[in-house]
Amino acid sequence: MTFRALVARKSDKTISASVEAMEETELHDGDVTIAVEWSTVNYKDGLAISGAGNVIQTFPLIPGIDLAGTVEASSDPRFASGERVVVNSWGLSQTHHGGYAERARVKGDWLIKLPDTISTRHAMAIGTAGYTAMLSVLALEHGGVTPERGDVLVTGASGGVGSVAIALLSRLGYRVVASTGRPQEEGYLRALGATEVIDRATLSGPGGPLGKERWAGAIDSVGSQTLASVLAQTRCRGVVAACGLAQGVDLPATVLPFILRNVTLAGIDSVNAPPAARIEAWSRLARDLDLDKLESTVTEIGLADVPEVALAVLRGEVRGRTLVDVRR
Repeated sequence: MTFRALVARKSDKTISASVEAMEETELHDGDVTIAVEWSTVNYKDGLAISGAGNVIQTFPLIPGIDLAGTVEASSDPRFASGERVVVNSWGLSQTHHGGYAERARVKGDWLIKLPDTISTRHAMAIGTAGYTAMLSVLALEHGGVTPERGDVLVTGASGGVGSVAIALLSRLGYRVVASTGRPQEEGYLRALGATEVIDRATLSGPGGPLGKERWAGAIDSVGSQTLASVLAQTRCRGVVAACGLAQGVDLPATVLPFILRNVTLAGIDSVNAPPAARIEAWSRLARDLDLDKLESTVTEIGLADVPEVALAVLRGEVRGRTLVDVRR
């Protein structure tokens, strides 16, 4: 059986990706074969397709760190034909064929059965970005950050992680401060639930090791100087969940927020999170995410559109979530 796939190839140091016909025998080993219905474009997908992050480790490879679809065949007793499933990260788009194809074969250990209230389309409107946002919210809760403790800041607010984080936090009763470099998106961010919108320039430049205490918690997808500034302005016993590196991988900070204000920096690893953490995150997404708000963040594209959109994501030009209909 042949199927359509976006295949990344490398010539010298240049990566190119185009839609090709592939044979099912070319899929990698796995316990479960999936008829993929939807994928999505995340920041890591932009790194993979551009080659900027050395994400893809073997070529040729089908990129796409996310996929959702229906089980076609399974040798894993935990999964049966016809069940709706989702895969986020693991080895997809690194060493294993990913989600930008009409077929996938993966290890059963990588799969999560979707909650009844979340369709395969919703699952990819959420994607790794939204699942990471939920892991970040759980980290704030674990650290004792409740709505009564004060504001929660979301950086990179108009991106995928930020958009879902704002929708989740506002529904849970938090007062959300959104940081963005795109002032034209203020209406969009307030519709998702942000109470206040600030210019990212107030955080992205050098500042002192400690600043005025402004927020009880934060979800940061930017890293570098922005994360350092966020930490410096976090209230005593606050929690900052770090889940991204859009500005850079460095952290030009001091220990002062940690030893003078008891601030906690919680790292969020969505790639290798254990199954129990993934199941908890997807269960909470089913309960706490307003799907109407989620829908307001969505743009749909086809397989051939992915390379261009992936690069736009890296440039910070894409708002919200981008769904990939792999059948078009």
